[in-house]
Amino acid sequence: MYELGLTSFEVGAIWAVFGVAILGLAYALWLRKEVMAADAGTPKMQEVWSAIRDGANAYLGRQLRTIVPLIVVLTVAMYLSVAIVPPTPEAIERFHNMNPEQIRTVVGVGRAVGFVMGAVFSLLVGQIGMRMAVNANVRVASEARNSFGGALKIAYRAGTITGMLTDGLGLLGGTIIFIYFGIAAPDALLGFGFGGTLLALFMRVGGGIFTKAADVGADLVGKVENDIPEDDPRNPAVVADLVGDNVGDCAGMAADIFESYEVTIVSGLILGVALHALTGHIEWIIYPLIVRGIGVLSSIIGTYAVKAGKEGNAAKAMSAIFSGFLSSAAISVVLFFAAALFYLQDASLPGGWWRTPTAVAIGVLLAILIDRMTEYFTGTHQKPVDEIKKAADTGPATLILQGLSVGYESSVWAAIVIAATIFSSILIFGGIGSTPAETITYILYGVAMTGIGMLTLTGNNVAMDSFGPIADNANGIGEMSWSGKTDKVTKKAQRIMADLDAVGNTTKAITKGVAIGSAVIAAVALFGSYLVDVSRAQAAAGVPLAQQIQSIGIRIDVPQVFVGMLIGGALPWLFSSYAIQAVSRAAALIVEECRRQFARGVLKGRVKPDYKQAVNISTGAAQKELVPLAVLAVVTPILVGLLLGVNALGGFLAGIILSGQLLAVFMNNAGGAWDNAKKLIEDEPKTPKKNLGKGSERHKASVVGDTVGDPLKDTAGPALNPMIKVVNLVSVIIAPVVVQIENLGPGEWTAAAVLVALLAWSILSSKSTGSVGAKPKKAVARR
Repeated sequence: MYELGLTSFEVGAIWAVFGVAILGLAYALWLRKEVMAADAGTPKMQEVWSAIRDGANAYLGRQLRTIVPLIVVLTVAMYLSVAIVPPTPEAIERFHNMNPEQIRTVVGVGRAVGFVMGAVFSLLVGQIGMRMAVNANVRVASEARNSFGGALKIAYRAGTITGMLTDGLGLLGGTIIFIYFGIAAPDALLGFGFGGTLLALFMRVGGGIFTKAADVGADLVGKVENDIPEDDPRNPAVVADLVGDNVGDCAGMAADIFESYEVTIVSGLILGVALHALTGHIEWIIYPLIVRGIGVLSSIIGTYAVKAGKEGNAAKAMSAIFSGFLSSAAISVVLFFAAALFYLQDASLPGGWWRTPTAVAIGVLLAILIDRMTEYFTGTHQKPVDEIKKAADTGPATLILQGLSVGYESSVWAAIVIAATIFSSILIFGGIGSTPAETITYILYGVAMTGIGMLTLTGNNVAMDSFGPIADNANGIGEMSWSGKTDKVTKKAQRIMADLDAVGNTTKAITKGVAIGSAVIAAVALFGSYLVDVSRAQAAAGVPLAQQIQSIGIRIDVPQVFVGMLIGGALPWLFSSYAIQAVSRAAALIVEECRRQFARGVLKGRVKPDYKQAVNISTGAAQKELVPLAVLAVVTPILVGLLLGVNALGGFLAGIILSGQLLAVFMNNAGGAWDNAKKLIEDEPKTPKKNLGKGSERHKASVVGDTVGDPLKDTAGPALNPMIKVVNLVSVIIAPVVVQIENLGPGEWTAAAVLVALLAWSILSSKSTGSVGAKPKKAVARR
């Protein structure tokens, strides 16, 4: 690191960041010990918990076997993506004692190893986080018999374990790569980011399909057709539903935010390296790493602000969680400016020291704004959800229409907030730079710093998200274990779990909103990285400065660019279509399986429900879609770049960012609002004659709305986040290769034909209606 000309403070700061990453992981281990020490409940509760654990472990094991072959292929591709292009100036500077062939080999191996490390870390965050959530849910259910505050504490701290894993491993991987590669770190970090993002896509798609196939099937056949409670143990799909909460919301979201955490630092360092080349200041690269270390410390401190008394309700729980978030945010912002004042003030950065920490602070503000805005559109005590509840008076059609309108409106306001955030970078960094291209680089660096600031509180965000499925599972375990009990302790525990479950729905919606917002900011920053890398590749290929992409921009009046933009805008819709189709097909099979078991006497207690059948159906549906949807995201940008060129690929990226953001926010908030409207109706006194509460026609209408929204908010919407970033990262990686292609020869046409065939296979596989589950077995007769 001293070869970079770093001061002793900068070297110490980097090692301090490395130490903070280790501290985050150590804190996760300490929290695990605290959570595991809590009471694990009655034998009946542990029986239900055991079924959930076995189903989740079986699903993740099968998922891993499905994706490993593709990971192996892409590891080789990561090496080749460097081996066939000239070394970057930064790589030449870092490995100045090597010849170009040796440099390509070292950087290629670094990118391939970074890819594997990113994939493994993402997998660890998802799998360990999910297993911790599974261990926590039975303990939350048990503690609910004693204390509201105790149950809240266990659920939130179990979620914080996953948050600290996300922080610690993300920071650890990025710091290790920077320590070895120095100024050439972005070359290897692209592999690290792509590995994490691809695994997140797999876990988001697979987990989302699993959880919502089970949830939709269980709700339709249980609540609508047979008027039984949500987690009634007689429902053959109930265990699959509870398993799905863990593999979808815990493993999937943890991996999703982990890759966003990686990608924002990747884009920030790429643009920081570009500014270092312009100004000679290493501070553009070091300060983002310091910011990330501050975020981990702030998240740890904020954990202790989340607490409640022995008695409480949903409002108090939401207030406690948001207080923890705000505490971490306030601490972070103060430390950002303190670090900048100490480190950047004497660096004579162009424009002054205050600009970079201001951009980071705006990122924190953006996270808070999205938090509040999502809570407004999906919270149980807010007007939009109340209006959806009122629409249930006239049936499912008006309820669905009202939910659609809420989703559409929320998407517009989210776009305006993100646009204002990007515009703030123009205000902060505009006017710096001697040329328009340099000014744009400064502005895009500001956008990247906004993304880094937005995900500074990753530990809090992941904790809030994991809190949702933990509370949901705890509620389900309680319902299945306490069925038929009416004593005072049981009623109190059921009330506590219902309140925490409602809060969990809102926190999940909030963190999905933050994930979507961070995905867009990260994608815009990666778009800036794409422009920088293309311009550098063009300069290396001898393209005059006046003709480079940063000088002329991406002009949408050029037909090829407009075609690319149209294709990019359409891709999120095709991707979402296939994800929702998979849920619909699998849910139909689960409904048929449950009807078959009900016909044999499961509801009347003559035979036991066979829970494994619904688990097998959901698992099969999820695995069937994993590789085809990943191929759709990876192959499409390569094909656009190969056939239409780098400018059209830039238009493609612009199209997917805009279209994907609007669609993802719509699906997330519409689905969350329908879900909470249903919960409001379920909380009403059960009076079917007055059309109130569970079992009423209004309740059935709300269940229909909820089941429509389920695959939107938990499958297609969240999966768009990693999909957008996979596309952006693939584009950045292939850009130097595409620049070198002047005319398509036989080799390029052959490659294009292979890619078209892969794309066709992906589409046909997703549209296939083949079997997705195991053949149904006969129900087991009760002796």
